Amino acid sequence: MAGAQGRAEIVGLLRRHGVTPAKRLGQNFLIDPNIIRKVVDLADLAPGSRVVEVGAGTGTLTRELAATGAEVIAYELDSRLKPVLEEVVGPLHNVQVEWADAAGLRPPEGRWTVVANLPYYLSTTLILDWLQSPSPPARMVVMVQREVAERLTASPNSRIYGIPSVIARLYGTPRLAFRVPATVFYPRPEVESAVVEITAAAPPPRADAAVRLAAAAFGQRRKMLRRSLDAVLPDAVGRLEAAGIDPQARPEQLSAADFLNLAGVADG
Repeated sequence: MAGAQGRAEIVGLLRRHGVTPAKRLGQNFLIDPNIIRKVVDLADLAPGSRVVEVGAGTGTLTRELAATGAEVIAYELDSRLKPVLEEVVGPLHNVQVEWADAAGLRPPEGRWTVVANLPYYLSTTLILDWLQSPSPPARMVVMVQREVAERLTASPNSRIYGIPSVIARLYGTPRLAFRVPATVFYPRPEVESAVVEITAAAPPPRADAAVRLAAAAFGQRRKMLRRSLDAVLPDAVGRLEAAGIDPQARPEQLSAADFLNLAGVADG
């Protein structure tokens, strides 16, 4: 087999091996070769690059990643797909398939990249955990539910701006690369998707403290900061004023830099 899989090949593979897509695992297989190539091009991999894929599925993205010469570690939880992946990527010397939950992912040594069509129900948790891990990926090019992509890349004073937006900016630079219609998946999901590119950055000092403050603030989103932070920030009003923040502001009005500044004042 060569090239990205289309709908006919994917449906044929699944039927031949007796596999029905499992909704509980968020299995919506990408069937558009053009989108696959666009994702791989965006990843900008070179021979010898280390790349992790989560949710290998039928191996269509896996195969395209391997064609770049990168060393691919593909995680897949559904053991029913073993014969499918053996057929599609088994002969490829630069692909290693891990039959395990990506939540227990062991990052490869050195610089690594995540390129994946993530299961919707896991995407936010995985991305935020990777960003805050001791050995984060240098870059992520991930397909997620459109609403998740918009939250990760949202700016302050937006209805969808929240803790994922703050973490993404404290630990990296997020960008919504392009939107993906539901029609390019099998089975077709009820929601649209989008590809997000996140370039990781070394977190600034007190980033963890800034995340804790943001979590407390967004945990009571409708309250003013002087109320929502009172339990976690002694003399909340005084500390907010010292950081140049209006105590009557609401959390969506603060940038990641504002939470970082507040963390510095709180620690002072």
